[in-house]
Amino acid sequence: MSGRLAGRTALITGAATGMGRATAERFAKEGAGLVLFGLGGDVLEEAAAITGCSAIHGDVTEKDDIARAIEACGGRLDIVVNTAGVILLDEPETLTDETWEKSFAVNVTGAMKVCRASLPLLKLRGGAVVNIASVGAFNASAVNAAYSASKAALVSYTRSLAYAHGADGIRANAVAPGWVRTPMSEYEMEVAARENGTTPEEEFMALTKRIALRRVATPDEIASCCLFLASDEASFVTGAVLVADGGGRPPTQNRAV
Repeated sequence: MSGRLAGRTALITGAATGMGRATAERFAKEGAGLVLFGLGGDVLEEAAAITGCSAIHGDVTEKDDIARAIEACGGRLDIVVNTAGVILLDEPETLTDETWEKSFAVNVTGAMKVCRASLPLLKLRGGAVVNIASVGAFNASAVNAAYSASKAALVSYTRSLAYAHGADGIRANAVAPGWVRTPMSEYEMEVAARENGTTPEEEFMALTKRIALRRVATPDEIASCCLFLASDEASFVTGAVLVADGGGRPPTQNRAV
């Protein structure tokens, strides 16, 4: 342990599983005190026990739940990491209002509400906000219109936050992961496997052919990106988007002409 976050308090949403869980464990190893906030139930409690921190059960879209999470920080907050998110597969023609609204409520509005509630404490000492976006913000597909649009909105919000509060000593950045082995991506592969008559593992293997590194990321690798942006090593980085997709975006020669 190098203690890069020693003496700091971090609030992490969506910390029960996947990238949020990995980030919580990584931050704890680096000396941060943590408040884990989300809907993970027993799994969130397990994450809190492993990291030796507090678990606040609640919804990032609910003002009162957010207030409880902020209160649990004990009057000090240095880092906010928003990893809570949902993906609801859709297509533009059949996209429902409910899917659109839920995607934005969690992926954008929830992150905004957490940041807004955190600002009074962050402004006391300066601090860092890390929002988990997605490469879908820049490279949407036909089957995740609401998700991609919500992540693009989150990128824009993060940049607004950075410019509005840089003078307060607050840095705000986003991480845009590509494919990561998480419960969310496993769900997507299960859907694809049912449609294609394959297995989830075969679908994972097929998509790696479109990634330069020929593999999907682990949650720990995205946690490393969050650690960098939250730490003093990124002291002059704000309003940025760190793309961590293994080179998964379409190369120029594959574009239609």
